[in-house]
Formats: sequence, C-alpha cells, structure tokens
Amino acid sequence: MARNKHPEQTVQLILDTSSRLFFQKGYEHTTLQDIINATKLSKGALYHHFASKEAILIAVVDRIGDFNITVLAEIRDKKGLTGAEKLRQLFRTSMHLSFQGKILHMLPFLLENPKFMALQMQSILGEAAPDYILPILKEGIADGSIHTDHPEELSEALLILSDLWLHPILRPSTPEQVRARCAFFNQFTRQYGFELLDSDIIDAMADFCRS
Repeated sequence: MARNKHPEQTVQLILDTSSRLFFQKGYEHTTLQDIINATKLSKGALYHHFASKEAILIAVVDRIGDFNITVLAEIRDKKGLTGAEKLRQLFRTSMHLSFQGKILHMLPFLLENPKFMALQMQSILGEAAPDYILPILKEGIADGSIHTDHPEELSEALLILSDLWLHPILRPSTPEQVRARCAFFNQFTRQYGFELLDSDIIDAMADFCRS
C-alpha cells in the first residue's frame, strides 16, 4: 500500500466526517463502520490514526475547544474595555459556545467518561483559569472595576461554578432550579464588583431545561 503523503488531511477528513455523523445520529448510534463508509477510507487507514471511536470523539471535542479558545483570546486581548466588561463579554460568549448543537449531542456520552471529566478539570485549572480569566481579573483590579485580594482562586472558582455547577446538561435541573442557581451565582460575584449572567443567558439556560 502506498504511504499516505498527507496524514494531516486524513485526520481532518476523519474528524470532519465524525463530527457531522455524531451531530446527525448521536455518538451512540454512530459506528466506526459508518465513519469508514462516509470517509471511504480503509479500516486500516482509520485505525492508523485513531485506536477507537472514543479517541475520535475526544479529538473532535478538543478541536471544538481549540476554536473556542481562539474566540476567548480575542476578548481577553481586546482594547478599550475594563476588566469587568471583558469578563462579562467572555462569559456571555463562553455560555453561547457551550450550547453549540455539536457539543450538546456528544455530552451525554462524555459525562459518563471519567477521562473526559478529568480532562475538563485539567483544562479549567491548568489552562482556562490562569491563561484567560486570571489576566482579566488582574486587569480589572488595576482599573478598579474588580475587587478581590485572591484573583487566582477567584478565577478557578468562577469557571468551576459556571462550567460544572451551573450548566444544566452537566447537572440536570428544572428551570426554577437553574434560575435559583443563577441568582446565587450573580449574588456571589456581586461582592467582587460584577455580575456575569444577564437575563438573556438565564432565560436560555432555563429554556434548555424545558426542552
């Protein structure tokens, strides 16, 4: 068999195709044979790059995460906003991205996967909090829009609460429970000089629970 001269293109094809199938059929109802048929690759070619369907899923989610990080970095580095304004815009954008259809169709399986949850915590504590939230908090402290003596700890708490505790698909809830948690979250952040959840975000989260 001829050597694949463009392995990155093959990986891209597998991930593009798998992402579409996971979105259309759901992860559980998509088989490796479905992916092989849709990509027109041999079984050996697919297994050369990915050992399992789970490995493909993790790579798909990682790619979505890379796109999200690019968007959030643009907000972090934006000029002309106070730290509190940047933080509000970042959280609003992050919440919108977290409700993307592609991710939501994959999350039910991911939530049962200890490896994914461990990676999620690693991402929050090792990357998102120190690289994106903490610089904004420090900027807000400097410009007077944010008040805290513990910016590092606050950056971690904000993400753990919003990404794990507040998200209705990670913690199934009634609309009333979601609204109550959002009210507490805003009360919690108000002591630091800002609120992150506006009525549009709260309504979207409550509506998701109804659906």
